[in-house]
Amino acid sequence: MKLATLKDSTRDGRLVVVSRDLTRCSEVGHIARTLQAALDDWEHVAPRLAAVAEGLETGAQPSMRFHEHEAASPLPRAYQWADGSAYVNHVELVRKARNAEMPVTFWTDPLMYQGGSDSFIGPRDPIVMADESWGIDMEAEIAVIVDDVPIGATIDEARAAIRLVMLVNDVSLRGLIPAELAKGFGFFQSKPSSAFSPVAVTPDELDSAWDSGKLHLPLLVDLNGKPFGRADAGVDMTFDFGQLIAHAAKTRPLSAGTIIGSGTVSNKLDGEPGKPVSEGGVGYSCIAELRTIETIETGAAVTPFMRFGDTVRIEMKDKAGHSIFGAIEQTVTQYEKR
Repeated sequence: MKLATLKDSTRDGRLVVVSRDLTRCSEVGHIARTLQAALDDWEHVAPRLAAVAEGLETGAQPSMRFHEHEAASPLPRAYQWADGSAYVNHVELVRKARNAEMPVTFWTDPLMYQGGSDSFIGPRDPIVMADESWGIDMEAEIAVIVDDVPIGATIDEARAAIRLVMLVNDVSLRGLIPAELAKGFGFFQSKPSSAFSPVAVTPDELDSAWDSGKLHLPLLVDLNGKPFGRADAGVDMTFDFGQLIAHAAKTRPLSAGTIIGSGTVSNKLDGEPGKPVSEGGVGYSCIAELRTIETIETGAAVTPFMRFGDTVRIEMKDKAGHSIFGAIEQTVTQYEKR
């Protein structure tokens, strides 16, 4: 089952069920007006939404054209957004570039921060920033939306609570991060609103690509129309989503609708840092990782962060080459105070 939220005059939009080929959708306000409402009563609502999804595929369900540009993030706002760093290769590289030793516990205890969840960007909305010097970067990730998770949930219980899977562009301002982290209180200004894919899907839609809390498919990242990243989200993922969710629930319950992110998808190449797609590698899911490798290899970063007018596209396709979640496609634009 594939679900999306269409923009309307309300903050939370209206829920629709989307066809597998992402061309058609059906209104389901009589079942649940919003995705959060559906998640709050998932046990009873999900079978009814699944029936609509089946009707869409057989032609028995009334439908209308689905346009990704009309979609908000599946949850335009959420009770909680917690982003992990499951690809420890990425963390190791970033720390190496600044000559910081990585604690060995990073391989056994996940990193996680609580991001702002009161206003997500739509998947085709611009990334509006006031200053290029802030170091505007994309971070292509996978995320899951969970049902209620009890405090102290086991990894198996956490995996069983996953209701939906989607893609993320976790926008980061690299120029602001060092000063914020130096304060010892974590991210805030350096982590503006994130964007999620037009469509969120139930794990069963992913077939064998979804296994043991990991999504085993390449994450396609293009920068200004050129291939930038093709890293496989199931490779080099140190902590699966069950482990990340259980980590988040160690000291608190998680409410239905909580979003958990994987962190930047990152692959090694023969045990060493990756190479650009143009050089036969799988590339990168953020500019910072490429700059890190440039620094390690030559002593200085060359590739600039995103500038006004730059466009990033993030997508994932199934083994037949069909888009699963639709595409996040965003252009960086300058904020003008009114």
